[in-house]
Amino acid sequence: MSRTVLVINGPNLNLLGRREPEIYGRDTLEDIIGDLQTHAEKHGVKLEVFQSNVEGEIINKLHEAHGRVDGVVLNPGAFTHYSIAIRDAIAAVQLPVVETHISNIHAREQWRQTSVLAPVCLGVVAGFGRHSYVVAFDALLRHLG
Repeated sequence: MSRTVLVINGPNLNLLGRREPEIYGRDTLEDIIGDLQTHAEKHGVKLEVFQSNVEGEIINKLHEAHGRVDGVVLNPGAFTHYSIAIRDAIAAVQLPVVETHISNIHAREQWRQTSVLAPVCLGVVAGFGRHSYVVAFDALLRHLG
């Protein structure tokens, strides 16, 4: 049975590579997704990728994923810290979601250290740069069995 994983990237991640490279590195979102696509193919997993700077579009994508994908890798960007609406969408769709971050949010500004999404996610992977996505993907696959 082939699995499908949805990868959702939130606000400002389309600017990776030029946005605060001292924090997020020089890799672009395309670089990161390219690595993840290669990794997913090795595992026979279909990858769907979505990026939006708009909270409602991310919520709609989560709603559309219900019953269609096996799980989600989500880098919510700044929505991590305040989007109760995305939190409620994750809870509603009842899909395993792994929250991921390029930087270690727990070692940054105090307001970045809290995720309102983590309590409804399977787990959180943060601080491994571009590799956070692969670690999150692998954890999701192990959970799915």
